[in-house]
Amino acid sequence: MGRSVAEITLAHPVEAAPTAADFTLIQRDLPDTPPQGMLHVRLLWLGLDPYLGPRIRGRHMGEPRPVPGGPLPGEGVCQVLASAVEGFKPGDHVVTEAGWAEEAMVSAETVRRIDPSLGLTAHLGLLGMPGVTAWAGITQLAKVQAGDVLCINAAAGVVAGTAGQIAKAAGARVIGIAGGPDKCRLALEQYGFDACVDYRQEGWQQQLADLSKEAGGFSIHFENVGASMLQVALPLLRPYARVVLCGLAEHYGAGTPAMINAGMIMFKRATVHGLIVYDFIPRRAEWVEMARPLIASGALREANDVAVGLQAAPAQLEKVVRGQSNGRALVRVAGDAV
Repeated sequence: MGRSVAEITLAHPVEAAPTAADFTLIQRDLPDTPPQGMLHVRLLWLGLDPYLGPRIRGRHMGEPRPVPGGPLPGEGVCQVLASAVEGFKPGDHVVTEAGWAEEAMVSAETVRRIDPSLGLTAHLGLLGMPGVTAWAGITQLAKVQAGDVLCINAAAGVVAGTAGQIAKAAGARVIGIAGGPDKCRLALEQYGFDACVDYRQEGWQQQLADLSKEAGGFSIHFENVGASMLQVALPLLRPYARVVLCGLAEHYGAGTPAMINAGMIMFKRATVHGLIVYDFIPRRAEWVEMARPLIASGALREANDVAVGLQAAPAQLEKVVRGQSNGRALVRVAGDAV
């Protein structure tokens, strides 16, 4: 007979930054047992990332655009309820894109088995795509060393927070930029940044310049926002600094190109790296092994912004694309998820 489960999907095609009104709740029928090669899973935690804004509009890395009534993208931590695949059993925990649904049938080829002892939510943040992004940018591209001074914006976000903590563990000094006192407090108290500048406060640019001068210039700049922030940071670099272009969040909604001051880059003799995390996903295990002792020692900590219940997911994504989330944006879908 099958069963019916709740799922959030698009109500209509989305052309601008998504809002909660762009989504609708439906019921989807599932078979009683998973077909061969499939797993029946229930969604415990759903992770929501800034890239989902352009992804939903069909403007992210050539990935397919979600259609109204179809499954939505976004990784989640799931628990296996039933398996038609050797090696998986009920109770196993996996990460996969299962849609924004209470339960789903997913191919075993699309799941990543996880170690729940490290914390379920960590596999969507510290150890998930955001963590791999931070690790790749800081250790593989910027090649952080003791004595470096890192400037990083969107400092309350999981990518920046993880990147800063990796840099701190390597012996670097970390200066964050964030919007509002709560976000700066998170960067300082939870992530352990050395300083954080609130860009919503008058005089913030001078404050950042003073911090740069005190440090002899920034040796690494990690960009998550876009041109408006990058143009402030470039003059504050040391000669031969490294710049990592990780995200361009301010350009995702409007679709305007992010212009770069090539003359200042040349003057600073800076090296600029573009970061596409998909290049490093096959090396995730390297990051997980590096992160294990950091998590155990408390040198690597997560901060989550949690909404409760599947129906809260649209409003939570709207917060993300507006830059209003404080920490890793998650939805606790299952009431017993820990």
